[in-house]
Amino acid sequence: MTLKESPRVSPVTGRPDRRAGSRRRSGRPGAGTLATFIAPGLMLFLLFVILPVLFAAYVAFFRWNGLGGVPTEFVGLENFRNLVQDEVFLGDLWRLALIVVLSLLVQLPISFGLAMLLHQRFPGRTAFRLLFFVPYVLTEAVTAVLFRLVFSPRRGFADSFLANLGVDAQIGWLSDRNIIMFVIFGILTWKFFGFHMILFLAGRQNIPDELYEAASIDGATGAQAFRSITLPLMGPTVRMIVFLSVIGSVQLFDLVYVLTGGGPFHASETLAITMYEQGFQRNQIGYASALSIAMFVISLVFALLYQRYVLNRDLQGSITTAGGSRS
Repeated sequence: MTLKESPRVSPVTGRPDRRAGSRRRSGRPGAGTLATFIAPGLMLFLLFVILPVLFAAYVAFFRWNGLGGVPTEFVGLENFRNLVQDEVFLGDLWRLALIVVLSLLVQLPISFGLAMLLHQRFPGRTAFRLLFFVPYVLTEAVTAVLFRLVFSPRRGFADSFLANLGVDAQIGWLSDRNIIMFVIFGILTWKFFGFHMILFLAGRQNIPDELYEAASIDGATGAQAFRSITLPLMGPTVRMIVFLSVIGSVQLFDLVYVLTGGGPFHASETLAITMYEQGFQRNQIGYASALSIAMFVISLVFALLYQRYVLNRDLQGSITTAGGSRS
């Protein structure tokens, strides 16, 4: 004897709802529904991402000042040859590498340490979290104006603070080519360490406390639990933050431009600032487009290699988990 499933009753009419079975049988939304929701975002992506990249790649093979319609003076690879011979561009790459290395060796460990500290329970923990996150809320332009006042010669807070300590050093914080990049890195650390701290803190809170309780029962010390539990399970968060830091360093523009304008004598110039100056101040749109393609290639190559050799294990774990949930 087979039991028939009683029809679902509509809460509005009190009659059997014949559409319920058809909704269950349909399973997934149709192609028309998917297209309706995907089309607007896809159009915006094509209009503001794909088309500008393709246009920049096309213009990079021309000498063009941006005026007079479409470019017509084809120069082939001349813009790219000039790019690899440009001392400013090579200096930009060196400064990019310096910011990346300092971020990995200084900024991220500070953020990680503060996240581990703020994970502990103590009075005022929430207030400290908010206080450390506030600099990230400020825009890059506001941050740059603020630190221009801080490092203003003689009247700025930095020189006044040193003078109160009896040090009359008149340091050219924003005019000395030997220290300008370290000053900029200090400002970047002040602004972004709170953001990284929040990400580290979220990763730490996702680790079950039962693991530490089991380790404590087994006699593990705090250092052993940190080395054997915290660091391995924080690996995906650390790898993602490293990726965001490197990509953000490649795109660094507004804070440095408002703070120093790339000076003195290109000493603080970044790839994005050089591209802006060549394209919008010197009207060398073809050369600026070649530089933009170089930035795109640097970011793309790094992203592909990083995903292939660093994030591959995390992505495989996500795919495996998703596949397991479907079975």
